[in-house]
Amino acid sequence: MKIEQHFVVSRSPQVVWDFFGDVPAVAQCLPGATLSGVSEDGGYSGSISVKLGPIAATFEGRAELTRDDAAMAGTIEGRGVDRRGGNRGQVKLVYAVEPHERGTGVAIDADVNLSGAIAQFGRSGLISEMSSRLIDEFVACLEAKLDATPAEAEEIEAGEVGGLGLLLKSLWAWLRRLLGSTSR
Repeated sequence: MKIEQHFVVSRSPQVVWDFFGDVPAVAQCLPGATLSGVSEDGGYSGSISVKLGPIAATFEGRAELTRDDAAMAGTIEGRGVDRRGGNRGQVKLVYAVEPHERGTGVAIDADVNLSGAIAQFGRSGLISEMSSRLIDEFVACLEAKLDATPAEAEEIEAGEVGGLGLLLKSLWAWLRRLLGSTSR
C-alpha cells in the first residue's frame, strides 16, 4: 500500500532537518511509538502500538535510517511483528525537507506492507485515512517541541494510536471522499 503525505512546519528547513536527526525526539512525536534501543550498526529497535476498532497490535521490530544532509532527504526502512496477533508489517519511507512559503514543507512517500488481520484495514483504504490523522498529531507534537524550552520539550510526546474515535473519524472521512468522487 502506498501512502503519500505532505505537511508544513512553521520553522526553517534547517531546524526541521535537525529535528528529524534526533531520533528519540521524533519517536516521542510518533503516536504509539516507543524507542527501546540503538544497535552498534546504527539501527533502532522499538515498537509501535495501534488499535483499530476491534484489532489491537503492537509491532516490535527494527528500523534503519539513512540521511542525505546535502539533499535534506532520508529513508527509513523497518519491519515488525505483532507476536500476540500474528500481524506483520514492513515499511520503506522516504522523506524530504524543502523550503516552503510558510516555513518548511515535508514530503513523505511510504510503501507499507501488512499481513495478518490488520491487513484488512489497508485494503479498505482506512490506513491511508488514519495516516493523515496521525500526521496531524505528529506535526502538532513537533511544533510543540520546537516551541518549548529544552526541558519542556523532553516532556512533550504524542498520545497513543487508536481507539474507536480515530477509527470512526477515519472511516467517516474515507466514506465522504468515496461518496464525493462517485457523485461527480
